[in-house]
This record gives sequence, structure tokens and C-alpha cells, in this order.
Amino acid sequence: MSKKDDIQLLRINYLRGPNIWTYRPVLETWLDLGHMEDFPSNLLPGFSDRLLALLPALAEHHCGVGERGGFKQRLIEGTWAGHVLEHVVIELLNLAGMPTGFGQTRSTSQRGVYRMVFRARDEQVARSALAEGHQLLMAAVNNDPATQKYGEAELQGAVGRVRAKVDECYLGPSTAAIVAAATDRRIPHIRLNDGNLVQLGYGASQRRIWTAETEFTSAISEGIASDKDLTKSLLASCGVPVPEGEIVNSVEEAWAAAEDIGLPVVIKPTDGNHGRGISLDLQTQEQFEDAFHLAARHGSEVMVERFVRGHEHRLLVVGGRVVAAARGETASITGDGRSSVTELIETQLNTDPRRGASEDFPLNPIRIDTDTAVQLELQRQGLGPLSVPAAGREVLIQRNGNVAIDCTDDVHPDVDYVVSLAARVVGLDIAGVDVVAQDISRPLHLQGGAVVEVNAGPGLLMHLKPAEGAPRPVGRAICDHLFPEAPDGTLVGRIPVVGVAGSAGTQDVARLVAWLLQLSGRHTGLACRDGLFLDGRCLDASDCTHWEAGQRLLINRAVQAAVLENSADTILRTGLAYDRCQVGVVTDLGGSAALGEFDIADEEQMFKVMRSQVDVVLSEGVAVLNAAHPAIVEMAGLCDGEVIFYAADPALPVISTHLHGHGRAVFMRQGKVVLANGSNEAFLPGLDKLSKWQGRHAPTAEGSLLAAIAAAWALGIPLNLIGAGIEAFESSATQPGKSR
Repeated sequence: MSKKDDIQLLRINYLRGPNIWTYRPVLETWLDLGHMEDFPSNLLPGFSDRLLALLPALAEHHCGVGERGGFKQRLIEGTWAGHVLEHVVIELLNLAGMPTGFGQTRSTSQRGVYRMVFRARDEQVARSALAEGHQLLMAAVNNDPATQKYGEAELQGAVGRVRAKVDECYLGPSTAAIVAAATDRRIPHIRLNDGNLVQLGYGASQRRIWTAETEFTSAISEGIASDKDLTKSLLASCGVPVPEGEIVNSVEEAWAAAEDIGLPVVIKPTDGNHGRGISLDLQTQEQFEDAFHLAARHGSEVMVERFVRGHEHRLLVVGGRVVAAARGETASITGDGRSSVTELIETQLNTDPRRGASEDFPLNPIRIDTDTAVQLELQRQGLGPLSVPAAGREVLIQRNGNVAIDCTDDVHPDVDYVVSLAARVVGLDIAGVDVVAQDISRPLHLQGGAVVEVNAGPGLLMHLKPAEGAPRPVGRAICDHLFPEAPDGTLVGRIPVVGVAGSAGTQDVARLVAWLLQLSGRHTGLACRDGLFLDGRCLDASDCTHWEAGQRLLINRAVQAAVLENSADTILRTGLAYDRCQVGVVTDLGGSAALGEFDIADEEQMFKVMRSQVDVVLSEGVAVLNAAHPAIVEMAGLCDGEVIFYAADPALPVISTHLHGHGRAVFMRQGKVVLANGSNEAFLPGLDKLSKWQGRHAPTAEGSLLAAIAAAWALGIPLNLIGAGIEAFESSATQPGKSR
């Protein structure tokens, strides 16, 4: 078969916020199939078999038929290359550890050109998966051994490159667990850097985390935790059992201190972490030199302290209570009389599927060539990496690793109290407290157990993916600590967000709603065509109807309410800047003439774009819809929350029907604004006539006013304040968009 033309990727666009496809970020790709438009999958001999041989799980993909295996059916019956590419990319993401199940491919008005999208939590990962999927697909299409070699090795290489991009770009497991818990509680998040600094919530209602550190984790407390000698002193003064010890400056001082304390002892750095530089159960003077230098390499000072017998435990304290606990066990090998220590470590320990180099594994591989502590442990037993232990000889490899066996349910209440007290004494809201005890289900003082360290920013992986035992919902515990449930059940982590979508009068609506919110006593951010404003102060005079401007408002801790103007271009090019909103306003479906690059040409297509604003209204929120526009009226059925209709004409059937169903509406009667709730009506106080609005240059001024009043009503702003605010709007010196 002759080689087919390559599929052309015309443009690639990452939609960061809710969009015409879904609530979540997606990568949108415009494809030109070229001659491939004439070759659906059933007209390419052997193509389906080759593709399924490379990616067997494609046979399980759902598709338009609505059941598992639907894509395979479509593949055999005949489907086009854009649709196939969608599923190939999704499967590559699944194999790379970033599972996704959402994708769509739709034709455009131009023959052979398609829009293909797939769910993508990170843009760079998505672009990598697209590039690899494109190469795989074309190799399967052409099947030319001379130029297209693509087999299992090439597939694993592609998956590896995508996985590497996932590891590089995506949140670490600890941060991801907290973010996932926030998402479950409908708390939005914004990633603030390329690492693990994340904002949970919007504006003034936000909290920030950096892995398992929070904005409540003070620098003073973190400094105390990093100074182990100071930590021990504070803990001991408050009655927390700790091993006695002292700081030393030389090997000789270390031995002298050990004689005073009593053997065996531990040598460790005063400000080390993750168990680095620690040597345990030291009993002879000969063991001290290497142990001292190891500790010195991992910290600024060296400490000698009493060796506490027992297992090492890590207890996670969140908000003053223990929420998870893990126990460590030693790692050993058994000699066979033939294999070296290095070989036995590889075959008996590193083959454990729970061990791996990435954060996805609860246990780390043991690398004898780089782990000085393992080397010292072997030296104490008269062995080296190349030594061959006798058959049946048990060799200790690690004393203080592998803290990954869940024991949360075994923690004694007295241990819980002592550990929680230790975190409070240091001043940490989240702490990983290391305890050595023979039995964590017994009080420490009955067994000579002790708290040996208190750590800030503890890792959560051992509790999320323990090597043994049940995972613990530590991400939810941290999220609940940051955002306690509101007594009245209202959403936490959110500020009032108002989205205004349309092409005519939206600028006026956004400005007026922002003004009324400001008058109601809230520090209000506004992003509109006039610029970016906070309480009327201009921060940016350029057109700010775009995703980046909206994010600037939602990141700002001073913002207690935000109003964002959204054009169709905004929704199509970047998606909305917020995940959900309290009030969503749709004024009209105009503007398609300027959207040719998006293949938008008529009102039906505009409906699909502008409905995005209604789709994101919270169930506790309100959609404000233009009752004079039949297509916009249809959007009412898409709203999760309440609907308020507005129109100048109170006689519109949709308003009558809505009021009959105990809904709310805003309309005009005798030159006055009426706010109706079922059979109850009220004139807007403080606003007798609307001549100054009706006389403005914009033909949509009246509709804009009614939409803004409806939005303010939806926000719970008192009616007398709405009326007075509108009267004062024109003359206000702080009105956004006016010269000063």
C-alpha cells in the first residue's frame, strides 16, 4: 500500500478553564486529514489489527455506542483518523500514569479538517502525548518497514517520554492528594508555580499549601523543627519523653558523650532530614569515626544521643490530632553461599514491586554504592558490597528505612496525646513526628519509648500508599484542617464570582455589578474590556476579558468578590478563568461574524459557546438570562442553580410561566424596574425614572441595567442599596472605566 499523507496539526490550543467541551482543561487540536479523509479505518488493510496489537487496551475504550468496546466496533466498521488519534492519545496518557477518559472529535465546515480534544491536567504533558500519539498513528497507518518501524520497544519509549513529562510537570503525590480532597469538597485550586505551591480557594477565601506545609506553618516553627537539639530541649521541658543527648564537635567528643550517656548511642546531624546521616546502635569506639563524618556531611552540627530500642514510627499530626501512623521495619538479606551482598540486595530486596525510584512507590530501592549508611551497617558486620555471606546467614542492610507499614489503628491514646503535644510545642499545624517504640499500642513511658524528631513539611506517601495496611485519607484531613465545614453548610473556599457573557452591553453589566458589590462593603475585583480594577482602582488599562486577567483577580487575597466579562472569544481561546461561579449572566448570542477562525458562523453554534457560562453556575448560584431571546431561554434547563429572567416586556410568556412556577424575574412597568418573585412584586426603590439610562448612546443600555439589577438581586444585595447605587453610578469618581 502506498504511503499516506501525514495528518497535519494545524494549531494546538490549551483551554485552561471550562470551555465548550467540558468543565475541565483540555488540549484542542485542529487536524487536516488531507488524503486520509478518503481512508477511514476500514479502508486501510490491516490497520485495525496493527493498532490493537500495539495498544490492546483500545479494545476496552468506550465510544459513541456507549459501552465498553465501543471504539473497537467503530474502528472495524470505519472511523476517521482524527477520532483514532483521540483514542491513541488517551491510551498513551493512561499508560503513562495520567489516566483520562474524555475526548471528542468533531468535523468543521472545511472538508477533512477536524477539531479533536482530550482531557489534559497539564499542557506540556498533553502536548507530549499528542506528539507521541501522532507518530504512533502514522506508523500504524503506513506500515512501511523501510521507513516506519514501530513495535513494542518504540511504544515503551513513547510511554516513557510521556511519563517523564508527567513526573516533571505534575503535582507530587502529597500535594495532589490534598488538591484531590479539595476538589471533592468543591474547593477550587490554582497552581502558583511549576512545583507544588498551590492555592486552594479564591481571593480572600484562599489558603495556600506547599506540599504538606500550609500558610499556617510559621517560619519560626519550621526553624525550631530543623534544630533537633532545640526541639528536644523544648519537648523535654513540656514532659515529652526524648532521648538524652548532646552536640559534639569531634569524634573524640562523640565518644566521650557516649560514655556519659551510656552505650549504645545514635549519631546524627542536628538539622538533617529523611533519615539521612543517621547511624544507630553504635556500641564500640571503632564505629564512631565513620558515623561522625557521615552525620557531619548531612548537617551543620552532629549530635550524640541515647539509642532507643524498638521500631521507628512516623505519626502524622494535622491540626492537633494524629490522623495516620506508619511503622518501619529493618531490611535484611539471607546469604546463599554463592551470591555477593550487592547481588542479594538486587534479588531479595529491590525486586519487591513496592520499591521504585519515583514517588509512586512506598519503598525506595537500596543502592549500596551511594548509601553510606548501608555501607557502614555492612562494615559493622565485617562485610562489603562484594562479600559472599554464608548460606543461611542473615545480614542486616537497613535499620531505619521502610517506614511504610500502616499502624494507625494501633496507636495508644497516650501516644496520640504525647505526639500531638510535641507538634504543639514546636508550633507546627502539620507535623511528622518520629517515635521509636517497641509497641505503639502501649504508652511510651512503660516501654522506654521516645519522640526522636518533629518534622515540618512531612511526606504523605507512606500514608497514601503504604507497603502494608490500609491507605489513610490524609489529604482530606489537611483539607478539612484548612477549610472547616461551615455550620450552615455553605461552600467554603469561595468568594462571589460573577461571570457576564455576551457581545452587547456586557461591559456595562460587569461595571455596574462590580460597583454595586463594592458599595455593599466587599473589596471587589473587575476584569472587563476597560481593564483590570480593584475597588475602582485601575491595575491594568488594557482589554482584560481573558483568562490571565481573571486569574489575577482570583489569586489576589484582597478580593472578596470578582466580576469577569467573558466574550465568546475568551471561551473559545482560553476557557473561563474560574471553575464555577455564583452568578452567570448571558445577554445575547451575537458576535459570530468575528469568530471565523473558530469555525463559528451562526446562532446555533454561538449557543454552544455561550452556554458555557450557564454550565458553570453553582447549584447554590443563579443564572441571569435574557428572556427576550428564545435561544437563551433554553439555557435555563442547563443551569444547576436558580434562574432569574430579565426583559423590558413583562408580558413575555416565558416570564409569566416562570413566575407562575415561583421563579424570579426583573422587568419594566411604567418606566420603573419591577422585581418579581412568584406573585410578589416590588419596585426598585430609589430609582424613579430611567431616562438617563434610556438616553445613553448604547441601544442595549436598558437591557444592561436590568441584567445588572438581576445579578445584584441574585447576590443578595439589598434592594434599597441597588437603587441608590444605580443613581450614584454615573457620577461616581471611582467608577471603573471613567477618567479621573
